[in-house]
Amino acid sequence: MVFNINNFFDDRNKNSKIADFQDLDHIDGVSISTVSANLYNQKRDDLVLFYFRDGASYASVFTQSNIISENIKWNKKIKSKKLSALLINARNANALTGSSGFAAIKELAKQLSNQLTDKQHQDEEYPKEIKSNEILFASTGTIGEKFPLNKIKNTFPNLIKNLKYTQNKLIWIKAAMGIITTDTKPKLAMSECKIGSTNVKIYGIAKGSGMIYPNMATTLGFVFTDANLSSSILQKTLSESIKNTFNAISCDGDTSTNDMVSLISTNKANNAKIKNFKDSKLKNFRQSINDVLLNLAKRVASDGEGASKFITINCKNSKTEQEAKNICFSIANSPLVKTAIAGEDPNWGRIVMAVGKSNAKIDEKKLSISIGPFKVLSKGNLYQDYDEKVVGEYMQNELIDISVDIGLGSKKFTAYTMDLTKKYIEINADYRS
Repeated sequence: MVFNINNFFDDRNKNSKIADFQDLDHIDGVSISTVSANLYNQKRDDLVLFYFRDGASYASVFTQSNIISENIKWNKKIKSKKLSALLINARNANALTGSSGFAAIKELAKQLSNQLTDKQHQDEEYPKEIKSNEILFASTGTIGEKFPLNKIKNTFPNLIKNLKYTQNKLIWIKAAMGIITTDTKPKLAMSECKIGSTNVKIYGIAKGSGMIYPNMATTLGFVFTDANLSSSILQKTLSESIKNTFNAISCDGDTSTNDMVSLISTNKANNAKIKNFKDSKLKNFRQSINDVLLNLAKRVASDGEGASKFITINCKNSKTEQEAKNICFSIANSPLVKTAIAGEDPNWGRIVMAVGKSNAKIDEKKLSISIGPFKVLSKGNLYQDYDEKVVGEYMQNELIDISVDIGLGSKKFTAYTMDLTKKYIEINADYRS
């Protein structure tokens, strides 16, 4: 396997080490290939193929933006109960590319399905026909640029030739790096659990660093498991877990045209048949899926463009969960709050401002705010033992917690974000250069 050193040791990734990532190894039924289609000016991996030689169950959630990429339009039209492949390209979003962008996806699906069918005839005792409507597509990169159909299509022979039927940690890292854009590091997570008495693996990769805000999903995320589960069970599991994971992060308050998270199962684990989503045997699996998604979501938020601090915002005792969520994201998306945190300034007045503009019901006399372990506002009044110097020292940490107690109910929500630095402006000002 050729490990594209340029991805890993890009100057943005210089602090990453292979040892930093969990030990993802092999999931039966998953094959991976990562190559360069020369979509960037510099040589780097930019095209990733996941191939499911025996088919897979799957579920997806997509952006709720009113403007969506051509690959999302394709994915939404797929009605097949079986998934055979997932192709991901970086550098080009294939959004606002019109009929030619969708035609490109259609052509790629045709070519890839034909070549994977040939692969079946080469490798399988009982080969199957791979159909074009069994292929999902994900794209990330610049909006509005012509989709590089020929570059990607011409890479298919090499892409399929390099498919690895057995994975290891390095192959998963290579795949995770092949889908990044402005990310400073690849994002991987894993968990293992039991369905009944059967061991099950759950591995995930994601990308995202800017244009991150939920209205499903906020980024690209792909989770793979060998669990033997139907697509309907997977869909309910994913929809349940997306709420407090990928829909609980924000970097800049912008939702992409390409947001997508998929959960894919090869059905290779010999677990007991699960017919009901609420079956008690599924409890550990549902929790493990949530753990992997939350791990990935936090990695996305902590790697926000130019970020120097990872911020957790807790709102509790609100009238409704939606109001708690609104308050969390009003704080998370406030440039004034985020720049104050970047400057390590305990300017809690900006937090109050963000709470006030959230449109949630607020009783000033019941409102309390803490920064880290330190009480700042207690039932509408400055806390009697508040020491700005001590809180200012806390603000120098890389991990910042903000807690808001509304005092009007029992509902809560937690959101995750990052600070807003000068580096964010530099990255986005130079994005296409």
